[in-house]
Order: sequence, then structure tokens, then C-alpha cells
Amino acid sequence: ISCADILALATRDVIGLSGGPSYSVELGRLDGLSSTSTSVNGKLPKSTFNLNQLNSLFASHGLSQADMVALSGAHTLGFSHCNQFSNRIYSNPEDPTLNKTYATQLQQMCPKNVDPNIAIDMDPTTPRKFDNVYFQNLVEGKGLFTSDQVLYTDSRSQPKVRTWAKNKAAFNQAFITAMTKLGRVGVKTGKNGNIRRDCSVFN
Repeated sequence: ISCADILALATRDVIGLSGGPSYSVELGRLDGLSSTSTSVNGKLPKSTFNLNQLNSLFASHGLSQADMVALSGAHTLGFSHCNQFSNRIYSNPEDPTLNKTYATQLQQMCPKNVDPNIAIDMDPTTPRKFDNVYFQNLVEGKGLFTSDQVLYTDSRSQPKVRTWAKNKAAFNQAFITAMTKLGRVGVKTGKNGNIRRDCSVFN
């Protein structure tokens, strides 16, 4: 089994332990022959993205808008450093899509000139549980990033947010579908990869 497969299985297990859905991980991935920080540039969504930018990035990997919204639901777990959303809580005028009470809480946790190592939960309600509360937060204006809240404020994606905010089972199934498709992106075959003997170093 490759390191890439181990990582995929670990992701599934973390979600399962946190209350998320169980699903089968497709195995057979080869490990890459190179790994650089510059190769990541432009391949991950930024916290400031609007819906067009999100759709474009995910579409480049064969993923639909529904897949993108479902995968964004993973923000029900994890944390973020303050600089990723400080533009929303200290803008003038204030970001109108941000819940005012939540904005005040964020300002208290992330004051100006805060220690850059400080990080806060992305889901202010159930941060240790994989659930559909992320979408309920969006309905209430409590999306941490611009790229989160836009899923509700944009009429094209809002129906999915509303549906999954009310239906955990439907979100779980959509997440499984999207994660399976994501796992098929960029799979290496033949001479494009190998199975590392030690995951921390190249063969």
C-alpha cells in the first residue's frame, strides 16, 4: 500500500471518528516523484474566492458545483489562522454578509496585530464533530471565510446549502460522492509514480 493510500484511508478514519459518514476508499494510488510547495500554487481554493472562482477551480479537476459545496462542508472540522479572514472583520464598511454577533466574537479572538500562530475553529458551533451544522452556520451568516459565506449569499449555490442544512443524510451522501471523485483526481500510474519504502523520503 502506498503513502498516498494511507493518507486517503486516514482522512476517511478521521471523518468517521468525528461522526461523519463511513465510505470505501478506492486504493491503488502511487506516490509522487516530487514534492514542492510551488507545485501547489493555484491548485487550492483561497479564502477570498467568489463562486465563479470556486467553480472554475473545481471544474478544472472534473468536479461540479455540487461537489464543491459538499467538499466545503469539510470546514465543519479544523481551524484557521486569523489572517485568513481578518479582511472580513476589519473592513470598512463591515462585511454585510457576516453575522454581527459572530463578527464581534471573531474580533475578540483575533484582535489587530494578533500573534500569527493563533488559530480558531472554522465551525463555531460543533467544531469537533463532522456534521451538517456548517451549512446551518452559513444560513445564519457564520461562515468564517468569504469562500464559505458566498455559498449561501450566491443564489446559484444557496439551494444546496439550505437542503444540506436541513438534511444531514443528504449531505453525507453528497460528501461521499464528492470525496470519491476527488480521490480520482491526478492519480499517478506507471513511471509517473512509485510506492515509497519510507513515506518521509523519496526512494
